[in-house]
Amino acid sequence: MQKKLVAPSLLASDFANLQRDIEMVNQSDADWFHLDIMDGVFVPNISFGMPVVQAMAKHAQKPLDVHLMIVDPDRYIKTFAKLGVHHLTVHYEACPHLHRTLQAIKAEGMKAGVALNPHTPVSLLEDIIQDIDIVIVMSVNPGFGGQSFIENTYQKVKDLKALIERKKSNALIEIDGGVNDANAKKLVDAGADVLVAGSFVFKSDDPSQTIKELKEKIA
Repeated sequence: MQKKLVAPSLLASDFANLQRDIEMVNQSDADWFHLDIMDGVFVPNISFGMPVVQAMAKHAQKPLDVHLMIVDPDRYIKTFAKLGVHHLTVHYEACPHLHRTLQAIKAEGMKAGVALNPHTPVSLLEDIIQDIDIVIVMSVNPGFGGQSFIENTYQKVKDLKALIERKKSNALIEIDGGVNDANAKKLVDAGADVLVAGSFVFKSDDPSQTIKELKEKIA
């Protein structure tokens, strides 16, 4: 069985001590760094700009999993590739020419992901799932950290897993939003491969230990 992964979300880190938190993730049992890029248009919030991503990339020793919550993401594909990003995920709702966008991401040597908002059904990926490396299922509404987990996510993950298997796709299922020790095992049992954990990790008393325990729970 494929190893299940944990990707701490730096949106929940201490921005005044960003290098410290990056080093913590480097030394922890985490598998990826998850970076949410928000533009204040697609979602009602703004997060990291390119200079911050560049600074993170300089210190990160694990793959950078970048999630673009922005309009017209095609403009920045080459830029993120140059910054050393490993996986680049765009939102289904922001891409009128999704196939073209995914091919452009892959042409730059990155893994290509598609994120689905809570209201977007997985059936819309029917014709594109074989071109996708990662599907991010939003288990909260995008734009802010610290939100409560949406319970319908479990069924959505099962439906997505069935679609992936039926279409013989290699796409990984990643869950973003409200992940904690209470729902992690259930999400993996439903078919999830990667869990993004933000507030649950960085707001804990011992983030490194929290990551370790989360990994043990889904092993």
